[in-house]
Amino acid sequence: MRALNADTGYLLYRLGLQSGRLFNAILEESGLRLRHYALLRYLSSVAGAPQRELSDRLGYDPSAIVSLVDDLQRLELVERRPSPGDRRSRIVVLTERGKDALRDTDKAGNRVTDDLLGPLDAEDRAALHALLQRVAERDRS
Repeated sequence: MRALNADTGYLLYRLGLQSGRLFNAILEESGLRLRHYALLRYLSSVAGAPQRELSDRLGYDPSAIVSLVDDLQRLELVERRPSPGDRRSRIVVLTERGKDALRDTDKAGNRVTDDLLGPLDAEDRAALHALLQRVAERDRS
């Protein structure tokens, strides 16, 4: 019988739980959770997005997106604006305050990553990141 740690999927699951716990603990200081961070991070890569796109790209239920955007709007980290291509629809846009918050969370995220990947040297970390990115990109196709 194989040991539990021989299963790569299980190891990824355990590291994901540990990472989420550590990341959420740091984000709580700002009143955020990992789902908020993911939404902010995605918005930092686009000039704004409809809520449906956020749901599709992040893999969250559309009703969860509404709640997350509401939270972030209350904190003045995002705004809902008329879509440039269709004034009847709205897009979610990262505010300057949101960009500042994201920079702060990036520093915290780097500390979490350093803690989790402490046993790995820079080359191993780069290789792990490249492999995970390749798997994640395949998942999006």
